[in-house]
Amino acid sequence: MEPSDTLSSALQLLRGRGYTEDFNLRPDCLYCAAYDLQLRPEQFQVDSLFRFEGPSDPADQSILYAISAIEPGLRGVLVNAYGVYADPLTAAMEARLRLPPR
Repeated sequence: MEPSDTLSSALQLLRGRGYTEDFNLRPDCLYCAAYDLQLRPEQFQVDSLFRFEGPSDPADQSILYAISAIEPGLRGVLVNAYGVYADPLTAAMEARLRLPPR
């Protein structure tokens, strides 16, 4: 996927490619409020990710994930902080939110 300069432009790009749902991060799953759906680590895959730093503060860091749910076939996005502001996660969630080396 081509790089994007800002979080908002990357979100717009992904929405245009069918990543229409919003996922929220919980310590042991992803949650989709639109469907009241919890996705365990084995139920989704990370298709791509983008990392962003704030223009004036390098500590203002976020990461945007493009995610596909294996069942029921939803695609969506997850925006989360990383670095010192990252949410605590189980080891399985941490492992799943890493892209495999290419």
